[in-house]
Amino acid sequence: MTIALIDGNNFYVSCERVFNPRLEGRPVVVLSNNDGCVVARSAEVKALGIKIGTPWFQLRDLARQHGIVAQSSNYALYADMSNRLMAVLGQFSPDQELYSIDECFLGLAGFGHRDLVNYGQAMRRRVRQWLGLPVCVGIAATKTLAKLANHCAKKNLAGADGVCDFGRIDAAELSRLFSAIAVGEIWGVGSRLSRQLAERGIASVEALRQADARILRREFSVVLERTLAELNGISCVTLDEAAPNRQQIISSRSFGSYVHALEPLQEAVASYIAIAAEKLRSRGLLAGMVQVTIRTNPHQADSPQYQRGLTIPLSQASDDTLRLTRAALWGLKRIYRPGFAYQKAGVALLNLSVAGTPQLDLFAQARDNTRLMQTMDRINGIWGRGTLRSAAEGVQQEWRMRRERISPGYTTCWAGLPVARAG
Repeated sequence: MTIALIDGNNFYVSCERVFNPRLEGRPVVVLSNNDGCVVARSAEVKALGIKIGTPWFQLRDLARQHGIVAQSSNYALYADMSNRLMAVLGQFSPDQELYSIDECFLGLAGFGHRDLVNYGQAMRRRVRQWLGLPVCVGIAATKTLAKLANHCAKKNLAGADGVCDFGRIDAAELSRLFSAIAVGEIWGVGSRLSRQLAERGIASVEALRQADARILRREFSVVLERTLAELNGISCVTLDEAAPNRQQIISSRSFGSYVHALEPLQEAVASYIAIAAEKLRSRGLLAGMVQVTIRTNPHQADSPQYQRGLTIPLSQASDDTLRLTRAALWGLKRIYRPGFAYQKAGVALLNLSVAGTPQLDLFAQARDNTRLMQTMDRINGIWGRGTLRSAAEGVQQEWRMRRERISPGYTTCWAGLPVARAG
């Protein structure tokens, strides 16, 4: 069995650079909602020692000193570029597992007649030529090793030109390579587990690879035992070509300014329900429960604090935005308390099931607005999200989060298309 893991390099930043070449070679960060914290960094920013999660206001002096460019997060753009990336990579193998927004596994069983390093380079060239995105490719016998090979390709620890194939490295060299890589770089080994392993003298990938499987299972878990097997080339984690159904769909945002009254909270909750319900329909799912939450700013110690959530079961699973909105607003009225400065609200659609197989209720209401929802989705798909929406979402929406540095919707909105002017 042979598996490739393809991962986008600094994906959010790379998406911004595709449409703004002036950002190439410059230090760039992408900020979280309300332009609060760093969620993505270019290689130049990483070299400055700036960590993920650093508040932007703490970086202003450093930004002026080094010319750091800050971009507001444009998740619609990143999601669209991700879809394009996965479509291109899917052309290289019939077996593809989408792992994250910028990562996928490709099964390469039956590709033994090919030079896999050259094949990996072909993937990189096509993605770069067609999408403008840089990627790295890791190739190995198991998914865990493929992730590790990708790490080596990104860090130039092995391989060349962004491709690392462990199958091309002899056993002695592989052992030396693994001895130089911290155990925390292994897929699934987090900081806490890596500290626990280090306390037992297992600080490198090679040390874990040579550990006793029975002891690992007894002192840790069967999951770590499987990781050990994968590091030794025994596949224990299969390639999932179909992504499992999500257990929940969450939509939440921090507000651009504090909200005190119930009405703007209702607008925000209705807006978040619309986003979540659209995702629900696109995946062919129904929700059996709606959860709504509100909270103040926990970092404002001198302000009164309040946080509350409520889960509302539905008599019949639904993907109807209007029905889900009614349930969420019913719950919001019961948890809202005046006198607080609310910083954030959120909704979650729970107890998901596949559309077409709902559990019926003897006393269920009339069927949902299926045709209306289909029409809304078509219109919003053409003209942009929110073109057609429920009145509960409001018009002015002064609570909306700040994104003062957001790039245009180059691939998701007609108004955001780049314009070329002839001289």
